[in-house]
Amino acid sequence: MTRPLIVTDCDEVLLHMVVPFRAWLDEAHGIHFDFSSPFEEALRHKDSGNIIERTQIWRLLGGFFQTEMRRQSAIAGAVEAMAALSARADIVIVTNIGEEQAGARTAQLRAVGLDAPVIGNRGGKGPVVAALMAQRRPSLTIFIDDLESNHSSVAAEAPQAWRLQFVGEPEIAPYAPIARDAHARIDDWPAALHWIEAKLDELEEVEARMAKSA
Repeated sequence: MTRPLIVTDCDEVLLHMVVPFRAWLDEAHGIHFDFSSPFEEALRHKDSGNIIERTQIWRLLGGFFQTEMRRQSAIAGAVEAMAALSARADIVIVTNIGEEQAGARTAQLRAVGLDAPVIGNRGGKGPVVAALMAQRRPSLTIFIDDLESNHSSVAAEAPQAWRLQFVGEPEIAPYAPIARDAHARIDDWPAALHWIEAKLDELEEVEARMAKSA
């Protein structure tokens, strides 16, 4: 076994995304993004009220990540939490923007003080978490993500990982459904850091007892 492993999402966990995305949609495309509406109805043309089709939403998201990532800023407490945790665990960032944007995301995170390996992913994150665990054989794995679907994926593919749902954007946190496959839901970094550090403390206590009895 190696050091503990923390696998974390980026958008709404480390960086704000939907609020700057909403601002860009309004400024550049005349589109209103209503966080309180279901995703299929959330984006509408301001002039007509017509719903933006799902395929167009994905194109807009792609455009945002290609040209507008500079608008994103760090979630309060994220940089400090990752700095504290990096002293005790390895950190890997798994972000669903695809391999083609992994380099840009790495540079973006370094610019705000977050320096960790970045994996550009598509779809559920369970397979990549399972692969990381098989490769690194960590003594403990903690997975952090805002989306229900990713917690379900990790629960299925890497059930031994501790799973923390974290929605760091206050404007969308009230509308984010609880991830039933997460072990906990915490939406601010001081409290989340306390929860994670408690897991690391428990591991160290077990390892100390094992060393003493050996």
